[in-house]
Amino acid sequence: MSCAIDAQSLPDVLEPGLSLVFCGINPGMRAAATGHHFEGRNNRFWQTVHLAGFTPQQIRPEDDCTLLRYGCGLTTAVSRPTARAGELSRLEIEAAASDFQRKIEQYAPRYVAFLGKMAISAMSGTRDIQWGLQADRFGGARAWVLPNPSGLNRAYSLDSLVSAYRELYVAVASSS
Repeated sequence: MSCAIDAQSLPDVLEPGLSLVFCGINPGMRAAATGHHFEGRNNRFWQTVHLAGFTPQQIRPEDDCTLLRYGCGLTTAVSRPTARAGELSRLEIEAAASDFQRKIEQYAPRYVAFLGKMAISAMSGTRDIQWGLQADRFGGARAWVLPNPSGLNRAYSLDSLVSAYRELYVAVASSS
């Protein structure tokens, strides 16, 4: 299991053989400062994964390691924290691809869910990414693309986020 706080970067919440790993683009500044995923005040991740069925109650960011109990993990495609993911260059994401792919291969989850299209697009070299299950696997895992739950993503209401995440929850549960 990987869940120790490291002052240099946001620690992964991973262990081998998980059903699903949620992959953020990169840590936000607040998440990096606290050492906990999706710590931002306006981030809707924890509420969304609970309402979609992944957890029986809403987890607080400081308890992010408890997500492992439900067969899910957390990581980021790029380790450098920024205030906004748009501060990352496509080249920076592409450069992180091989290490990230090796990480997914090492932990061998059944699914990896990219939160937003930005990372998987840069890492795969594919510009036209669709939402949902991808045709190609990533690091041996089935790849899925979900809307980013950041409060900056105003294109998706909480209800539409929950609906998209629930679709993944049903797919993961039915493939057990």
